[in-house]
Amino acid sequence: MRVRISSELIDDADAEVAAAQLRKCVHCGFCNATCPTYRLTGDELDGPRGRIYLVKQLLEGAEVSRLTQRHLDRCLTCLNCETTCPSGVAYGRLVDAGRRLTDARVGRSPFDRWRRALLRELLSARRFTAAVEVARRLRPILPRALRARLPVPPAPAPARREAPPVRRVLLLAGCVQPALLPNVGRATRRVLAAAGIEARVAAGALCCGALREHLSDHAGALAAMRRNVDVWWPALAFGEVDAIVADASACALALKGYPQALAGDPLYAERAAAVGAAACDLADLLPQLVPRLAGRLRPEARGPLAWHAPCTLQHGQRLSGVVERGLRDLGFDPRPAVREAAMCCGSAGAYSLLQPGIASALRERKLAALRETGAPQIVSANVGCILHLGAASERPVRHFIEVIDAALGPGDASTAPV
Repeated sequence: MRVRISSELIDDADAEVAAAQLRKCVHCGFCNATCPTYRLTGDELDGPRGRIYLVKQLLEGAEVSRLTQRHLDRCLTCLNCETTCPSGVAYGRLVDAGRRLTDARVGRSPFDRWRRALLRELLSARRFTAAVEVARRLRPILPRALRARLPVPPAPAPARREAPPVRRVLLLAGCVQPALLPNVGRATRRVLAAAGIEARVAAGALCCGALREHLSDHAGALAAMRRNVDVWWPALAFGEVDAIVADASACALALKGYPQALAGDPLYAERAAAVGAAACDLADLLPQLVPRLAGRLRPEARGPLAWHAPCTLQHGQRLSGVVERGLRDLGFDPRPAVREAAMCCGSAGAYSLLQPGIASALRERKLAALRETGAPQIVSANVGCILHLGAASERPVRHFIEVIDAALGPGDASTAPV
């Protein structure tokens, strides 16, 4: 696709990023066939190809309106189109740049600015934890929709004796996960310890930056990344840990993107590259864990699981099949949805809060497909998907590390080297 950047944007970094991706596009339309919003609405402007044309018009100096903003906002950034694209268009980078350029041109309504600012501040780890504690006390009088988004945390699992660690990693706690799904972090640390890996939660490391980016705060996202680099860099530089692990696939994708996000920052580029190289999803570790855990899981705790692969895992990190193989090797029966296995569930970070109609429609489609597996529970790998699906599912929705932890039971930890 040919594009001529208008004179007013000729030196704009976002314009250059978007233009570079636009020039790879060959108009084939394969992306529309796998786009959740296009399949729901049937509107060309709600598909990747239509949004690409909107960004092209913006770059060439055409008038930009709130309608442009609306169609860009409706994009889930699920990256299914990137997996499908035969030309290698990095659509996620393109649409993010297009959103920033559009926001700079047309701004946002006062209500939208207030809503996004409120979510940015509320979803910071400390404020969110306090708000959740208050909400749990008020649970009986809360509206049903809010109660559904407020899962009751399970009781802590029995203590398990741990072997002396032979490897140490840093674990990202995350923003909302410690408050809403605290058992995920506990299960992660317990399972890693059973395999001889000590997972330390680094004090001072908070949001990975992804939520702020979703909420139109690019500067805030970069600030969060720099803060985390400052916290993690000494432990990496002095060999105290050899990896930074995220047990939420959206956070893992964000961490792996630090080198690209901070490439233009001379003070942080080198350290961000090291952090990105050390970053890994819990799914990345699973093939290493399986040999050390196999044979130690209680048979009665294993069984069929409906597997939902988050977009950030299968499209963002391209880790399709890794969790399924690991669970199968551990004796579980993971069953991906036959229909729409690659489609987004509608969570998409803050998307389900900003676009509830589309998010709910996608969730119903996803739950219907998962129901067809016949499995009694759903497992996933990302906090947003688990909360979003769990709010409307009649079956429990859990992180895959929780079912592994539960099947291990309270036995002794392995002493096998990692």
